[in-house]
Amino acid sequence: MLFKTLIIDDDYILRNSLDDIFQEHKSIDKVVHAENGKRGLDRLKSEEFDLVFIDIDMPILDGMSVLRSAIDEHPERIFVMMTSFGKITDAVESIKLGAFNFIEKPLRKDAVFKLLDEISNAVDLLKKMEHLSPLAFEEGKEIIGKTSEVKEVLDLIQRLSKVMTPVLIQGESGTGKELVARALHSNSPRKSKPFISTNCSAIPENLFESEFFGHEKGSFTGADDKKIGKFQFAQGGTLFLDEIGDLSLLNQVKLLRVLQEKKYSPLGSHIEVPYDVRIVAATHKNLEQMVLDKEFRQDLYFRLNVMNLTLPSLKERKEDIPDLIKIFIDNFNLKHEKNILGCTKNYLKALMDYDFPGNIRELENALERAFVLTDQAWIDVGALPRQITLKENKSTSENTEPSFKDQNEFKGKQSSVKENSSIKNSDTFSSESLKSLQPEIAIDSRDLNFQKNKDEFEKKFIEEALKRNKGMLNQTALQANIPKKTLQRKIQKYNIDLLNFKLKK
Repeated sequence: MLFKTLIIDDDYILRNSLDDIFQEHKSIDKVVHAENGKRGLDRLKSEEFDLVFIDIDMPILDGMSVLRSAIDEHPERIFVMMTSFGKITDAVESIKLGAFNFIEKPLRKDAVFKLLDEISNAVDLLKKMEHLSPLAFEEGKEIIGKTSEVKEVLDLIQRLSKVMTPVLIQGESGTGKELVARALHSNSPRKSKPFISTNCSAIPENLFESEFFGHEKGSFTGADDKKIGKFQFAQGGTLFLDEIGDLSLLNQVKLLRVLQEKKYSPLGSHIEVPYDVRIVAATHKNLEQMVLDKEFRQDLYFRLNVMNLTLPSLKERKEDIPDLIKIFIDNFNLKHEKNILGCTKNYLKALMDYDFPGNIRELENALERAFVLTDQAWIDVGALPRQITLKENKSTSENTEPSFKDQNEFKGKQSSVKENSSIKNSDTFSSESLKSLQPEIAIDSRDLNFQKNKDEFEKKFIEEALKRNKGMLNQTALQANIPKKTLQRKIQKYNIDLLNFKLKK
């Protein structure tokens, strides 16, 4: 990205010196000067800028005042404060106000270049995150998706995070309802307070009041100690009621009364305790139909369903499957200490052809199963679960070439997978380059030993790759899509002499 930049400083020599430095950096497009704070603020109000350098110590209007006024109106702009050694305290305060960073005078070219590189990298990262739409997350778990359905959910999460009204999340099992609830909490003003999750279907009917409202010691047989309920644990934060549709009608009445009165009484106590808790409920059931069937109270439904958020099934957002696979592969590589690069086209096609009744959870389980079964660099159809294998549209020829290595290599829907156009045009090891590198290998029908033939193929493949890259390991590993450590191990296993290839031209 090229930045249109504004320099606000009363020092004419410094402005020109900084301008000269900017002209040598690839990220700077146009540079505009302002000779004092007031003039700078006027320019910020009348013109569009991407990057603003502000001197803290200026007459008429100091830099901190300019920052306070400008950052509220245009928080998307990147502000950098320039300061002398004696004003470091102000510089630190500017970071708290929202400035990207500060730089000390006298300005050095290397320091300015380093800062501009950091700014460019930060902007690129933000654009990448925007592309993947991980706008709401909790503890490193991201909501991934580029489809319109997911973007609509993410937009609603952002809006609902700013208000404290109850939210009802509906969607099939495995669509990520709890993750969305955590995202609502993590992006809200309550994020520093507790997030308490409870599964209503897992709580015995006779223990409902004790679990939610707590009890006093001796309030019933077995109550040997005082118990704190979930409403008290969630005080100031968010209480997530998962599978709310499984509550009995009796317990629905008890919950409704507490939600209406904004206070509860622990079992065995006559004291009513007020609470400050945001309620987020979720269910995979059709509550509207349950209300019609008299299985769910209408007044409780209206109390919970102030704002509704419906999650799409994975069947409705199949374009997101490659991105989800990439996330799962990265996670499972860490968890299982492996170095799997991706999956084959046939494996990906099988997943794209499957409807996933278990949604994202089922996809994640399928990938973890593959990690347990796969010892190679690429996951293939042999690692598919039985229920997906039965649904797979079998091809007459088996293609096991790598399908994608990162999220940018697959952008089409199911039809695009069949055409493989994005794969062939990608910068990674394409089907053409793979075929051109595969050496001919004859299989001896009298000795059908799989391991022996496999080792022979690997050795010839590696020798051909080394020959084409003149024995350069890094280049060979990159072109042949082999991790460098694996390549070195195979070279040692097959006693391949690198010097033979380095000498050949």
